[in-house]
Amino acid sequence: MHRQKPKHTKLIRLLISSHKHRSDSKLFLVEYLKPTVIAIPLFAVLIAVEAWLTTRDKQQEYDRKDAWANIFLGFGSVSFGALFGIFIGVIYTAVYELAPYKFPADAWWSWVLLFFIDDFAYYWFHRVSHECRIFWNFHVVHHSSQSYNLSVAVRQSWFSGILHWIFYLPIMLLGFAPWMFALMHGFNLIYQFWIHTKLIDRLGPLEYILNTPSHHRVHHGTNEKYLDKNYAGVLIIWDRMFGSFTEEKEEPDYGLITQLKNNNLLWVNTHAWAEMWAAMRTQQTLAGKLRCVFGSPYMRHADNKHSEPVLAD
Repeated sequence: MHRQKPKHTKLIRLLISSHKHRSDSKLFLVEYLKPTVIAIPLFAVLIAVEAWLTTRDKQQEYDRKDAWANIFLGFGSVSFGALFGIFIGVIYTAVYELAPYKFPADAWWSWVLLFFIDDFAYYWFHRVSHECRIFWNFHVVHHSSQSYNLSVAVRQSWFSGILHWIFYLPIMLLGFAPWMFALMHGFNLIYQFWIHTKLIDRLGPLEYILNTPSHHRVHHGTNEKYLDKNYAGVLIIWDRMFGSFTEEKEEPDYGLITQLKNNNLLWVNTHAWAEMWAAMRTQQTLAGKLRCVFGSPYMRHADNKHSEPVLAD
């Protein structure tokens, strides 16, 4: 004879199941109705307005072919991002369930703390994406335009979802629900859209705290003193704290050290991988090959001391 379970036990399980369902639903909505996706019409309007202002005053040239390539790269990134989002969401949810403490979503201080943690994680994700070749192979897509305007903001890798999520995994382990992270991170990325412009100069005291168009123009510059600087997402304080800040002193040259000069969407996304493979083939030892994958994009290798840098981008 089976003992009937108390009604209150059934009620507790029902509430837990209902809460989990609501949490999964929120993650689904935020993952597929991301703030960045919802903002696409606004992005389109602002890109068009900037193009009109630039060509109206004839102060700067506007490369329409490059802009359209950026836009199509952006749509491809959204499409592949939705596909990768399925697997990333599952991983984030599984890790979140392991967190010993769960931050309350209805507490304002949870969101303030999450803002700083997410922005801090973005800084290191962005910095490693410049200092480690395997991550640079994704990020190089964003830097491969020789123009600098709002359309460049949407010029993103199609395949970055393969690896970039590992930088944010600890946020779930800290106890922030995946949907909370996805929402906060989406607004972080939306902020970064408007800083991709030449039309805004300096912003006074805000330059000391926030990432601004001036700071981000430096980040996209290929001038020697601008290389690998100003990694900030929203707050420039991280660059000031960790020694990667440089002020804009002269007009930057944009793009890569070795310019791509190709708008083929597939090649834009894969050329760095082809270059990495070619560099690996020149190395005689396993250590040399691994350095081609995980070392700096600019490093010379002991296997071939007189060689050019393995990646000139």
